[in-house]
Amino acid sequence: MKEINIAKVVTVKRKEKGITQDALAEYIGVTKASVSKWETGQSYPDITILPKLATYFNITIDELIGYLPQMDKEEIKKTYQGLADDFGRSPFDEAYKKVTQVIDKYYSCFPLLLQMTLLLLNHHMLAESQEKKNEVLEEIITLCRRIKTESEDVWLSKQANSIEAMAQMVHGNSLEVLELLEGTIRPMSGDEVTLAGAYQSRGEMDKAKAVLQISMYQHVLSFMSTAGSYLMLVANEPLIFSLVMDRILPVGEALELNELNANVMAQIYYGGAHGYAIQGRTEESLDMLRRYSKVCKTLRYPYKLKGDEFFDRIDEWLKELDLGNGPPRGEKVVKEGMLQAVTMNPAFTILHEETGYKNIVSELTDFIGGH
Repeated sequence: MKEINIAKVVTVKRKEKGITQDALAEYIGVTKASVSKWETGQSYPDITILPKLATYFNITIDELIGYLPQMDKEEIKKTYQGLADDFGRSPFDEAYKKVTQVIDKYYSCFPLLLQMTLLLLNHHMLAESQEKKNEVLEEIITLCRRIKTESEDVWLSKQANSIEAMAQMVHGNSLEVLELLEGTIRPMSGDEVTLAGAYQSRGEMDKAKAVLQISMYQHVLSFMSTAGSYLMLVANEPLIFSLVMDRILPVGEALELNELNANVMAQIYYGGAHGYAIQGRTEESLDMLRRYSKVCKTLRYPYKLKGDEFFDRIDEWLKELDLGNGPPRGEKVVKEGMLQAVTMNPAFTILHEETGYKNIVSELTDFIGGH
């Protein structure tokens, strides 16, 4: 919880409006000396004046007095997970109302707001009407802009910019996406090598190794996740599509990503099934869907990311992530999404009469029923 600091707030807001202490005093109905004492911390405004001051500055009374409720990382993690579960077991409107109540209460806790934008982005598709989906997307965009404008944390602002771009993309606003992201892609900085070198020079070899392992892990997952998106993009180009499949599948197998991070391999298998279906290659598409179904069914809840024999120094780092090492959605929503991805993709229409396809749908349905 931040300290109450009405003096600073009044001073900053008055200067933002470009008015003098005399002008503010006249509007509020007090003397200039009173305003001066507020701003120097010698006294506080009378409680009856607070609503008028807050209204004049277009802020809440909590913001005016500097009373800004905050959550620590662990509280944010628990809040996110609880609300994600609500989306799986409650009607969308009820779950969404709970999210907005949390946002209203902690409107100045920017790390929480960032996670709420992710929560809403991960669940907005559950809304029953397109109008409601659009409302949620607009809420995400508004929150992201607030974080970028009001937060002094550069990392939070960058993350908010990326999330806003994703929301705009879902909204169909490609021009806004370009304005937000164009020019933001940069070559790998190599900072992790420098950091590892610093640890090594101090004889802290375990930390040096951990830094490089974490970097490799992130780069591998980023590469594979991007490859999954690229597969969808080149689905209509059989030669390129086959080349991509031939190169990325061995990477996943060599690094044993089915066990290390089942979600990222599910993206690859799904992208492969989608592309082969579009190309009319029924058997190859079914093979990828079988792999997709198999890796989905390996997921056990509560789902936790963890390292392995190769990535044996990343577990502590995974635990320290803002939302921990669990999934971004609740179990019910995740499992239903697996089935819907198979049954609702128009590309798989050519498979609907295939026995293999029906078996896959049946297996995934049984898997969901056992959650």
